[in-house]
Order: sequence, then structure tokens, then C-alpha cells
Amino acid sequence: MIHSKLLYNHEIRSSSDLFLSPGQVGLLNGWGVFSTIKVVEGVLFAFPRHWARMRRDAELMRVMFPWTPDELEQSLLTLVEANQAWNSTLRVTVCRNRGTMWAGPVPATEIELFAFTADRGDWGRAVNLGVVARARDSGNRFAGAKIMSWALNLIWYEEAHAAGFDEVILLNERDEVSELTSANIFAAFGDRVLTPPLKSSGCLPGITRELLLEQIQVGGVTVCEGALTLDDLSRADGLFISSSTRDLLPVAAVDGLAIGRDDRLRSLLLPAYGDYERRYVASAPRRAVRP
Repeated sequence: MIHSKLLYNHEIRSSSDLFLSPGQVGLLNGWGVFSTIKVVEGVLFAFPRHWARMRRDAELMRVMFPWTPDELEQSLLTLVEANQAWNSTLRVTVCRNRGTMWAGPVPATEIELFAFTADRGDWGRAVNLGVVARARDSGNRFAGAKIMSWALNLIWYEEAHAAGFDEVILLNERDEVSELTSANIFAAFGDRVLTPPLKSSGCLPGITRELLLEQIQVGGVTVCEGALTLDDLSRADGLFISSSTRDLLPVAAVDGLAIGRDDRLRSLLLPAYGDYERRYVASAPRRAVRP
């Protein structure tokens, strides 16, 4: 559940306030972009990467995104301070207001900025995954964009839990592995770790995925992109998933597959990822100020 205060157009408001309008077309149509950020000791972890992804997706979605990284980060930190959410999860959304015949006379602004914080979730020690066919279209120009139109992911996630799974693997139109509803997936083969490629799988460019590919280095371990099928997952030594809220979690089972449970490479990457996070937090130029 979200905390008691939210950020609305750079002002701290009560989360129980009513100040939205049916005429805001973005709210009715899912016309906007968002990101979910890990807050560590008052620092927005990897924030410049979140900002860059949101700006890229906003341009694709024809949504104004007028803030510099410093401006948006400082505004979001006021929310962390207001909720004293020093170690939490933060969701920031930019919603378009105007466009189509259903736009209302208010508000006057082109966009709305919303942000919430919440306690971190307990994701357990491993995940059991189902599979959903034809859930991603890799050729769609909006594939890989993190946008407000998220209902399909929420339905698949609810259905997964109703069926006894924690999450689901989403396949694309070629029956290749793309991603989960809110995480990326990795498969270990020997000393190599593969994750589906952005350009051909239709997956989202997760920030943790990006860090594993670009920043996290472990001697003798190679992390790279590579197309994966369900048969490839069954041949892998082990599987794990990543997200800003989960870090790196091993996969315990996949519906219909016999999978390997070798956790060696994830166990090597996880402490290296933790070290990177600690260095980032220690050297961060901005953080929420404790009273």
C-alpha cells in the first residue's frame, strides 16, 4: 500500500486528496510513462538511467517530459523526505492531459506528474513461473516502452497467482522468451549468462538488466544478450530474474519444463551487484535529508 503522502506536480499532497478530473485523457487511456525506483538510504538508486528511459519513452508516446535529471530527482526526494521512506520503492508517472474528443476543460497543464512511495515487497527466496504464449509483439514500435497501459501485465500477474505461480514468462510472436510481466529473465550456460535481446525479443530495458550487462563485472563470467526459447531454458544450468524491486532472484520451477537449479553464476553476480549499489549510494550527489 502507498504511503500517506504523494507528489503531485512537485507539491506534497495527502494520498487521500481528490484532485483528478475525468477529462484527463491520460488517466482514462493509459497515455503516459512511468518508472519504479529503488530508494536506498534516501538515495534514488540508478536514477539517471530511470530518467533517461522515461524521457525516451515519453518522446515515443508524445508526452511532454520537461525536467532535467537534477530537477526531477530533487522533486522526488522531497517525497521520500515527506514519507520518511528512506528504504522503499518509489513509483513516478507522467500522464498526458490533452488530446482526443474526450479531453475535459481542466486542468490547464499539458501533463501531470505523480509519485508515490511504498514499503518494499517480500518476493521470497525463489520464483515459480508459468508461461504465456504470444504476449509480446517484438515488431511493434512501442515494444519495450514502459507505459501506463499496464492492464494486460496485471491480468497475467493475477492469473499467475490464481494458478499457483509467482510470475509468468511472456513469449513473443516467434515463441521466443521475452520477459516477465515486471522483470527480465536470465539463463546460465557454463560461464555465460544470456538475457533476451531488446531489438528482437520485445522485452523492456530493465534498469537492473542494464546494469548487469554494462556495469557488473565478475571474473570469468560473461553476461550478454542472446535469443532464448523454452527449449533453451530447459537446457540451461540455471535461471534467474531481475528487477529494481527484486534485485536477482533464482527461478525454482517453470511450468511444463524440467529446468536446472545451478545457482552458481547468480550467486557470483548478486554480491557484485550489491557492491555496485553500495558504491553508488555512498557517492550519490543527492539524497533525502533525514530530520
